[in-house]
Amino acid sequence: MLEKNILQELRKIVGPSWVRDEPEDLYCYAYDATFHENLPEVVVSPQQTAEVSGVMQVAYRHEIPVVARGMGSGLAGGSIPTQGGIALNLTRMNRILEIDRGNMIVTAQAGVVTADLQTAVAQVGLFYPPDPSSQRQSTLGGNIACNAGGPHCLKYGVTGDYVMGMEAVLADGRILRTGGKTIKNVVGYDLTGLFVGSEGTLGVITEALMRLIAPPQAIRTAMAVFPRLVEASVAVTRILEAGLVPVAMEIMDDTTIATIEAHKNMGLPLDVEAILILETDGDEDQAVREIERIAQICRENGAREVRVAEDREQGIQLMLARKSVSPSLARRRPNKLGEDITVPRQAIPEMVARVKEISRRFNLPIPIFGHIGDGNLHPNILFDRKDEQEFARVQQAAEAIFEAAIDLGGVLSGEHGVGTLKRDYIERNLGPVAVEVMRCIKASLDPKNILNPGKVLPSSN
Repeated sequence: MLEKNILQELRKIVGPSWVRDEPEDLYCYAYDATFHENLPEVVVSPQQTAEVSGVMQVAYRHEIPVVARGMGSGLAGGSIPTQGGIALNLTRMNRILEIDRGNMIVTAQAGVVTADLQTAVAQVGLFYPPDPSSQRQSTLGGNIACNAGGPHCLKYGVTGDYVMGMEAVLADGRILRTGGKTIKNVVGYDLTGLFVGSEGTLGVITEALMRLIAPPQAIRTAMAVFPRLVEASVAVTRILEAGLVPVAMEIMDDTTIATIEAHKNMGLPLDVEAILILETDGDEDQAVREIERIAQICRENGAREVRVAEDREQGIQLMLARKSVSPSLARRRPNKLGEDITVPRQAIPEMVARVKEISRRFNLPIPIFGHIGDGNLHPNILFDRKDEQEFARVQQAAEAIFEAAIDLGGVLSGEHGVGTLKRDYIERNLGPVAVEVMRCIKASLDPKNILNPGKVLPSSN
């Protein structure tokens, strides 16, 4: 527990009601969407950047760890307070400060829920494309801190592609402002880019300027069924080689298909290795023309069946299979470890084959789904944490998946981040020089190591 005088300092900054250290409050901020957990010593909920600055000044002076967090939807352990200290809850900072239609930019606080941001800009005829699966729970600050992606990132890019500037509070409480509304800006180092994907280890993001675009007029969806996964992978390559860039290209393997069918009874085929869900957009003619061409390419490259939605409502029904993955997995086993490896597209069949072999070797179900268009796969290891022997095999299977991804020229994470789950493998992926450079950046901005300590960077011991 923190000393009484420190708690009093914090209460003066944010108000007595927004500093909580009761056991039931601490537990609510002890976990994220993984199976890891650890209690903070206090939960502090500021409402504005000045209050965050004040909290950080106290933490810096007393060398108290601070873990910034939004809705706790992370999948890498990044927002778990592994060393106690302050859980800095940013969900009160949930205001959209400005929608600048002329410059097509929205300025919002870090605690704004992603889907709420999308809804607000849509009401004035603009579009914010990044769509992580957690968009109805995750917050803007967390999306930036992990550089979140989603199905739309194949065509539209990830969160970092839309960050034009930000406000962040440094470890000692100083307030840093980066970027701005100008489209071009090469004045000095790219500090905005430095903070994107930094997972709260370099500063606390409190506000961001996000680029917006015009919304598409129409969306069209198709489902392609492939007897063999390699044929699905070839079809993806052929689609992209044809100059087509779908909004989404989602894959589900046979284990995932069977899990969804057991849960939803949607009439999905159980004798195939892969299903692709594909979407196009643009004006009406473009969306229709491109989905029909994509359907033709799928048929030419081994698809047994291609269903093309006639309208948006049918398209939503086709996409329902992909949206049903997570709840279906939860019904199959009580716990899951959702991985997030990315490999070159041509390596996808080999990566899937290796995951299947890992599944057999460790006797664990591992459904595979994800964004095949950019090589971002989500092998989900299903298990029961109460079974100690099974849980030990989970750790071994995860390491084998990481090793396979790296061996095939891939990376440990495409959109979830490193957090605690992957930090011990980061040097194998990036090399010692890269890790040392990151340590130097961290030491420069956070010399007392109080910002989300124990995350991203492996122990230097």
